[in-house]
Amino acid sequence: MKHTRQNHTTVTEFVLMGFSNAPKLQSFLFATFLVIYMIILMGNSLIILITKTNRALHTPMYFFLRNLSFLEMGYTSVTLPRMLVNLWTQSRTISFSACATQMYFFLMFGSSECFLLAAMAYDRYVAICNPLQYSIIMDNKTCLQMAASSWIIGIPVLIGQTYQIFSLPFCDSNKLNHFFCDIPPVLELACGDTAMNELSVYAVALLFVTAPFLLILVSYIKIISTILNLPSATGRHKAFSTCSSHLIVVTLFFGSGIITYLCPKSSHSADVDKFLSLFYTIVIPVFNPMIYSLRNKEVTVALKKFLLRF
Repeated sequence: MKHTRQNHTTVTEFVLMGFSNAPKLQSFLFATFLVIYMIILMGNSLIILITKTNRALHTPMYFFLRNLSFLEMGYTSVTLPRMLVNLWTQSRTISFSACATQMYFFLMFGSSECFLLAAMAYDRYVAICNPLQYSIIMDNKTCLQMAASSWIIGIPVLIGQTYQIFSLPFCDSNKLNHFFCDIPPVLELACGDTAMNELSVYAVALLFVTAPFLLILVSYIKIISTILNLPSATGRHKAFSTCSSHLIVVTLFFGSGIITYLCPKSSHSADVDKFLSLFYTIVIPVFNPMIYSLRNKEVTVALKKFLLRF
């Protein structure tokens, strides 16, 4: 808890400290993150292009994968370009309104990814546990509704939460010990009692992180139970292979997100927060196209055909 001071100066901008504690590595970090950003854009764009142009991949699973790739490009673009500018210019300031906007879009894309991963788990559940009804249950209308819901379900709640956080008084230090405007470092700078805001963060995290995760968990319990009862070893292997890519992405994304937003702040430091944020904002979007292409024969074949055209 921070006590409100009577004579405080209102904060109009923040300073993103980022990686300022490693001044000799600024050029190296800029080059590294620029290459990573280009890989993310090209890799996910390629997934979108392949799944859109190849008629064999016009199925619900690849429709959701296309949405996931598009979402991850937006998710990364909220944080990485700003970080690259800061590393290049060494000007680390960000205005109050720009910080609020960055936080909102980061949370919006993050919550959308949680629900989209849940929709993908449900798609795999229907495909494996109820294959005869799959085309009826997962028709075009249902897929569009699930994808649209994933994108818009969190908008009003997250607008409200962002407004609530940035309505707090900020005084004294305006130095954010992070590379973008995330909730924990912003709340650290707030004056006064932030207990209600922290409770609100936990409530929203339970709604937008834990709830989709539990839906995924239930889906995979039923999926694994069905697969283990399949009489053919080949059938079991094929069923597992269709789920393994999604399961890897879910583990990586939700694991880092739950540690960041649901674990007590005393259990990990600001440096650990930065590392975890790098993991789910940069590392996972880099590996997602690789995970889905290298572990999926249909995507691999479609990619080879696409490249052979050129």
